[in-house]
Amino acid sequence: MFIPKRIKKQAGRYSRVDDIPYALPVDSKGAPVMMAAFTVDARRAASLLPGNELHPLRVTRDRSVLLITVIDYHVTDIGAYIEFSIALACTHGLRPAPPLLPLLFSKRYGVGQYVVDLPVNTEVSVKGGKGIWGMPKHLARLDFRVEDGTVSSRYVEGGQLAVHVGIERPKRAWLPLRAAAVNYCAFRGLLMKSSIYFRGKFGFRLGRWAKADLKLGDHPRVRPLKELGISDRPLFTGFFPSSSGVLDDHFEAWFLTQPSLPESTYPEGLESVVDLGQGQTPMPPPDAAGAPSATVQGVWP
Repeated sequence: MFIPKRIKKQAGRYSRVDDIPYALPVDSKGAPVMMAAFTVDARRAASLLPGNELHPLRVTRDRSVLLITVIDYHVTDIGAYIEFSIALACTHGLRPAPPLLPLLFSKRYGVGQYVVDLPVNTEVSVKGGKGIWGMPKHLARLDFRVEDGTVSSRYVEGGQLAVHVGIERPKRAWLPLRAAAVNYCAFRGLLMKSSIYFRGKFGFRLGRWAKADLKLGDHPRVRPLKELGISDRPLFTGFFPSSSGVLDDHFEAWFLTQPSLPESTYPEGLESVVDLGQGQTPMPPPDAAGAPSATVQGVWP
């Protein structure tokens, strides 16, 4: 796994940020990961990107990508927890990039994902992820189920189903993968950029071989996703039976701008995290009976 030398030199050192103790580097071990990607209408995706320097990463002239990534963290500095990421593939710059080209020149085009929603199931994960890195974390009831032939997860909040995602599990994870990823998030009126480096053996399926089930509930947090024109079939699906990752302690931020002066801080400010504690007890998983019926956005082909 490529990790900057600066991070490697921090090994054996410790930090306390917002009173959360960390042994550096900030890492995780043994985490299963499920991924599913769907194409969406690029113009509608653009309406969910804040400021004026994020643009949808387009795979065709008018289609971009919605990424669902669920990680079941087993070993971290802040305990075990589940993270359910809903994001839009994007580029960062003064103008939109041509279709596909950013995949070849990721640094030049600032390729990453804008995190639209990021529920987690422990309080300390909200406090650290949002308060330090600006990630839009909030508490929800989550699960991560690895069963015969499938991997699935449910995200429930306030008794309402927000999202259910499931994939047909690849027969084997055969590809040794070492990669870096960039997250863009909005917090405190800032656009915040953070990086993660990860590795593991990856199993995946592309195109017509990929099978996934995506259901969107009626929770207000996910209503905007229903306007994206999500494809019925996934672009790809993937699964890490076990992965290791390092979250960079360096991050960048820019002011978010708009044509007129905002009436309030977008999307929220430090008041949303300042009184949080460091509880590591996970929220209970969704009830076995599930939640209210949902709109089917993607189905098993």
